[in-house]
Amino acid sequence: MADSEVLVDTKEMDNSVGGLKSSGLNHILVNMALSIDELKTKANDLRVNGLNTQQIADELSISQTTVKWLIDEGMVEKPPDDIRIGWRTIGARATRIEAIGLILADITDEEGGDIDTIVGISINGIAFAQSLAGHIDADFAIFRSVDGDGSGHLSNKYGNVAGRNVAIIDDVLSTGSTMSKTIESLRSQGANVSLCMVLVNKTERNEIEGVPLRGIIRAVKV
Repeated sequence: MADSEVLVDTKEMDNSVGGLKSSGLNHILVNMALSIDELKTKANDLRVNGLNTQQIADELSISQTTVKWLIDEGMVEKPPDDIRIGWRTIGARATRIEAIGLILADITDEEGGDIDTIVGISINGIAFAQSLAGHIDADFAIFRSVDGDGSGHLSNKYGNVAGRNVAIIDDVLSTGSTMSKTIESLRSQGANVSLCMVLVNKTERNEIEGVPLRGIIRAVKV
């Protein structure tokens, strides 16, 4: 089966979301792998192009465990329980990312606490974290997640976290391993991790490592 082609025909519109204007495209062609065979092909192609397991998981919005199963590394005997998430419609437009940033800012205000630093997990959490930081006038930092059992690290080109009240942003939470490693690493550098937020929470968890976890959307199998 070829990639699913979804043709969206939108009318020109002038809608404001938090003061942000957006105009619709007349035609948007979106390709998304819908079958296991298509996902296997995409995962293996990305591997051939030099991406590691973490990077493939980021690109396909699936867990690293699922990636390992897809590329036939023999580490997983049966298909893992996972959900494929696609949010390209949001990511294709900066104004839409800004709109998500406003939602995250509202959640941050609802949760309370004096958040002064927003940490985006690379790569998919960066744009949303930057938007949120701008909306609440907080510092912005980037955490580089790494493949396998590595703990990752905070980029030294952006904000620091020592002694700061931190909120962590990522796009999707699958198993929670990446978020857990990020929390552990930031705490080791003196951060007070107060809140974790994702676009999509694929679990039933409302906290992780003792930190409140909020997802804009929860997607779990029933």
